[in-house]
Amino acid sequence: MSDSDDDGVPTLSAHTLAALQEFYSETRTGLDRSVQPSDQFAVGAVEEDWRMSQFWYSDETAARLAEEVVREAGEGGRIACVSAPSVYQKLKQGVVGGSDRVSAVVLEYDRRFAAYGEDFVYYDYNQPLSLPAVVAPRSFDVVLADPPYLSEECLSKVAETIKYLSKGKVLLCTGAIMEKLAGELLGVTMCSFLPKHNRNLSNEFRCFVNYPSRLS
Repeated sequence: MSDSDDDGVPTLSAHTLAALQEFYSETRTGLDRSVQPSDQFAVGAVEEDWRMSQFWYSDETAARLAEEVVREAGEGGRIACVSAPSVYQKLKQGVVGGSDRVSAVVLEYDRRFAAYGEDFVYYDYNQPLSLPAVVAPRSFDVVLADPPYLSEECLSKVAETIKYLSKGKVLLCTGAIMEKLAGELLGVTMCSFLPKHNRNLSNEFRCFVNYPSRLS
């Protein structure tokens, strides 16, 4: 911002203000009102909100990751999707083989996902261990996490959450630039699988695991 920008307070037209208010109103609600009940778990049923650094996976990537965690969780397994609602949604759609034989929860800061009832766990990575009593330590067969920000602080705090939740298997999705730190914190290595998003990201995005995986 230049010094001249401080001389006056910017104003918005009535039309712009109305459009902005409508945008905020829509993003505060849960599922998109245009989404039919049968599609409530479709990837994108909740709109991305750039203010919370939200970028949903493509449908193909969400399906591939869902297949991976179902296979690794096993019969009756439990899956935690930490800041990865696209994968949770794909698990609940009933289109991935075996998804009916596992259970999943979504840990999210965005309270719009409370529309998913008891499967929703409010989560703020700044308080990595501030979780409800119903989320017992080491109670998930697979933890899939996608930290919202590419920073050492964010990954370090999310790693605390992962270690608290996980029985052992971890699938981390984050920028390639976090490879070294991810390995140090979680003992994960980079996979050959290249995850994609509905919108192209400027940073190279990769998957990391700490177990023998078909994604490798």
